[in-house]
Amino acid sequence: MPNIDFVQVLRVFAVLLISLTVHEAAHAWSAYRLGDPTARSLGRVSLNPAVHIDPIGTIVFPLIALLTRLPVLGWAKPVPVNIMNLRHNWKQKYMVIAAAGPASNIALAIIASLLRTVLGADSPMAEFLRIAIVINVMLAVFNMIPVPPLDGGNVLSGLLHGQAAEAFDRLRPYGFLILYGLMFTGVLRALMDPPTSFFLSFLL
Repeated sequence: MPNIDFVQVLRVFAVLLISLTVHEAAHAWSAYRLGDPTARSLGRVSLNPAVHIDPIGTIVFPLIALLTRLPVLGWAKPVPVNIMNLRHNWKQKYMVIAAAGPASNIALAIIASLLRTVLGADSPMAEFLRIAIVINVMLAVFNMIPVPPLDGGNVLSGLLHGQAAEAFDRLRPYGFLILYGLMFTGVLRALMDPPTSFFLSFLL
């Protein structure tokens, strides 16, 4: 069994938990602001991780990945959105709701970068903030890949019209299979590396 730095595992897990919580809370808050109270009625407009945790995606999978040194994969409970409540221009509003999650992760990465600059690279918080920058950038980039059910897929769905929109929506049931295919063929990494490196070059 490989040597495990449990302090580092706890740092990464804590950052992932915070980041996923903010991501889902951003979806819920933006949905409420745009006219859909569904998530708010379920208590999802909250920074309490307990209301967003998916036992498998938020706890089990990330811990297994961290303890076995595999790439970290994690997710939280999706925020429910009732498009009937969005009424006028619902497609545009749904795109904003979808983009709010990744946008919140970029905001967290920027905040962590500013704090790291102010506190200095020798600060006791420096490594935690470095992890926060990397994880939040990776979460934002991953979620904006235009494959349903990721946020990027929902944004792209809102941009398409007519037959193109119908054809894209037919892919939705196969979204996870497409993602696994992209992952195992190396295409996912090829898609993520350029934007991830771009953001990290400014923030680290």
